[in-house]
Amino acid sequence: MGEWSQIARRIRVPLGFLFAVLYFWLARPTWRSLMLGAIGVLAGLFIRALASGHVRKNEALATSGPYAYTRNPLYLGSLVMGLGFCVAARSWWVGAALVLMFAAIYLPVIRDEEAFLRGKFPEFEEYARRVPRMVPRLTRGATAGEASGGFSFELYLKHREYNALLGAIGMMAALIVKMELF
Repeated sequence: MGEWSQIARRIRVPLGFLFAVLYFWLARPTWRSLMLGAIGVLAGLFIRALASGHVRKNEALATSGPYAYTRNPLYLGSLVMGLGFCVAARSWWVGAALVLMFAAIYLPVIRDEEAFLRGKFPEFEEYARRVPRMVPRLTRGATAGEASGGFSFELYLKHREYNALLGAIGMMAALIVKMELF
């Protein structure tokens, strides 16, 4: 699994661009599907933005904010965004490709990242027992007084999370153009 997770880590961004082309080709949006899909896209963007403002990569174990509910809020936000785009596209093929891509690419990457965190942060094991990997808890799983602190807009900017927002706006605009012109 370790070797595949390294390959998956390297190909996930180029594969994402390839998926975007396939997505655009298969999409059959309507105004209704765009509006419904936008709800998921916005929710995913919000989760990702909040998460990126809490994570201090390789410095401290993020356990505050959305990390108190799920160990992988960035991936959860991406999945929620992806589901929103599936609704906007009105294509079962897109949904099937998203699920396949998530299972084949992102789950191994998540496992690999968690192995790294276990080695770097001794407190990760306790954190992993309290906070689920993907499906969020309904109550906080992290304890009070966590060292990772609150949301930081500077971290959001440092991690360039605004690129997800720009990409989502671009894809929604492309879907509107496709819907209106084709």
